[in-house]
Amino acid sequence: RMRVAEQGIKQRKFLGLTGNAWTLLMLGVGAILTTADFILAFFYTPVVYGAGVGGSKMIGGVVVSQQLLFSQKIFYFHVPVAIGSFLVFTFAAAYAVLFLVRKDSNYDIRSRTGMEVTLLLVMLTLITGDIWTRFEWGVWWAFGEPRLTTYAIMALLVVAYFVLRAAVSDDERRATYGAVFCIIAWIDAPISFVITRMIPTSIHPVVLRAGGGLTGSQLLAFLLGLFGMMFTSWAIYQLRLREEFAKVRIDALKEALEG
Repeated sequence: RMRVAEQGIKQRKFLGLTGNAWTLLMLGVGAILTTADFILAFFYTPVVYGAGVGGSKMIGGVVVSQQLLFSQKIFYFHVPVAIGSFLVFTFAAAYAVLFLVRKDSNYDIRSRTGMEVTLLLVMLTLITGDIWTRFEWGVWWAFGEPRLTTYAIMALLVVAYFVLRAAVSDDERRATYGAVFCIIAWIDAPISFVITRMIPTSIHPVVLRAGGGLTGSQLLAFLLGLFGMMFTSWAIYQLRLREEFAKVRIDALKEALEG
């Protein structure tokens, strides 16, 4: 444990800044970019048409007609958070693979911390997504919609990851089972990301596609939100990781004193 703690809290410098300084800097940059995204999204980006563009659509038993929707502006927060959940989940799975290969608990801590941040982003995605679907489609949830279904499965898998870890008492087995489950659960992430391109009948809009779709202030607001969420997620991950390694160091010191 002492070795893991020493590796985890080892300070590295880059451009004269320590890891803690970089974390706080990224947190500040993320807050600034997210605030700029909020201002631009709600005060400068144009109101766009909802799901019924070109006529009407039947969604969840409700007929949605073409209309300008202010609620669409939540897109500038919902999509960056969703993309963030996919990316952080990927890093967590990568650390899970490293743990299985090297059997170093340092990687297990990093993977588990990544899953915690993933859970936070998943919950934010579901909340903002429900708000969007309620006003965009007229329903809180469109059962059977491919993107919503695959993402809901991913959310349940992330929750199940922590349930599994809580059910195993042995540290090594808990880390091993968690790593294997994390990797298997991650398979749903790329499926959820590309599902709207794979199934033409999907009513969920495709944001990142050939030919764009966002112009001017829309693209700027989206990019500000995307990078703001990336910086913020990274900072949250680092802060949580430092807390975990501090706990490991405290436990190691207690064992040393008791021994």
